[in-house]
Amino acid sequence: MNHIRNIYCVGRNYVLHAKELNNTVPGSPMFFSKPTHAAVTAVGQTITLPGDQGSVHYEAEWVIRIGKAYSSGMHADDLIDGMALGVDFTLRDVQTALKKKGYPWLAAKGFLHSAVLTPFTDFPGLAESAQTDFSLEINGLNVQRGNIGQMIFDPQTLIDFCGTQYGLSEGDILFTGTPAGVGKVKSGDAFCLRWGKDVLGTFKIALT
Repeated sequence: MNHIRNIYCVGRNYVLHAKELNNTVPGSPMFFSKPTHAAVTAVGQTITLPGDQGSVHYEAEWVIRIGKAYSSGMHADDLIDGMALGVDFTLRDVQTALKKKGYPWLAAKGFLHSAVLTPFTDFPGLAESAQTDFSLEINGLNVQRGNIGQMIFDPQTLIDFCGTQYGLSEGDILFTGTPAGVGKVKSGDAFCLRWGKDVLGTFKIALT
């Protein structure tokens, strides 16, 4: 995996996903971050996740990598130098408790191995990327399917917001939000992330 500088993540960026968790649809992009220690590349191995803190949920996402420093007016096609698929793992019971208290989400979103990524591949541009769906299969069953054209806030909007508010530079990556179909992980589950028909990464889960 190339050096990752920052991991930015976008919450509630698909309408049906927001509704399935009984969340309001945001009026502007809702960002959070994960430590770089959360990142792990999916190359067919078994990845350990905490199994003693309540339910663990999967959230499959389209991930973009920034190739140069952001400045206002730059187009996404000129900034993105790679793409991948990822799974934002979430300790859902922990997140629910934190939200009720008004606390930050780090404990629910930033634990080790909570940002699983396929190897990065060439980025064909936004227009061409919108012609292909991404999907997640677990144990051979399709559980999530999405398309960047379904996003509430499109990639350009996400980049402009993040770049203006937090800064973006070479090595930063963005998890751009998950479509509907998130669910609970079981120990032994086999994950397969597809771009169209192409498999970009696989792994298994062990809850410990």
